[in-house]
Amino acid sequence: MGLGTIINSASIAVGGLIGLLAGRLFRQDQQEAVNKACGISVMFIAIAGAMQGMLYIDEGKILSGKSMLVVLCLALGTIAGEIIGIERGFERFGEWLKVKTGNGGDSQFVNAFVTASLTVCIGAMSIVGAIQDGISGDYSTLAVKAVLDLIIIAVMTSSLGKGCMFSAIPVFLFEGALTVLARLISPIMTETAVAHLSLVGAVLIFCVGVNLVWGKKVRVANMLPAVVFAALSACLPWSV
Repeated sequence: MGLGTIINSASIAVGGLIGLLAGRLFRQDQQEAVNKACGISVMFIAIAGAMQGMLYIDEGKILSGKSMLVVLCLALGTIAGEIIGIERGFERFGEWLKVKTGNGGDSQFVNAFVTASLTVCIGAMSIVGAIQDGISGDYSTLAVKAVLDLIIIAVMTSSLGKGCMFSAIPVFLFEGALTVLARLISPIMTETAVAHLSLVGAVLIFCVGVNLVWGKKVRVANMLPAVVFAALSACLPWSV
């Protein structure tokens, strides 16, 4: 139990080291181009995930649904996140890390840390994989996620800087906590709850892509409670 979290966290650190080495080969303008390419890729991955949750075929026609679910979860989640100040907490932790790791002169460190952390923490694979690891010791889902995260963090680190590799810390804490609490959480994580969480998580990842391409436009961390509302919405007696 917990091996999946260790593998995933280690893969992020390795991806960060690869990205640092690769980043030295690029000029500043080339790094910015890679950053935008990464953002566009993240957006299209997110769009695919969101459409998978919203579109369905009925009598040969492609229809959409769950719009109200997305609206309500994002609205309620953002209100909760703004009140709590999750983004501010992330930034403060990033500032603390920047000083403690000797990267005080890196102006991009905090932005890189927050952006990368959100990219690799949000999503059903983190939650479902950690629960599987905690209940049965099956770390296969987190192992697959580790490979994906290694590639993502390598690309992001090459353009945004070394702050990305420290996203291994929130991933370790988040997935580790879920693994320990797996038996308490598992009854809530029904198939419907995972589907809702995946849909709303994909929308949040799209927002991360927007920030990568156009600069910080959305406080994505403050929207994180939306995934909690998404999972809880599966417990409602009616369909949202």
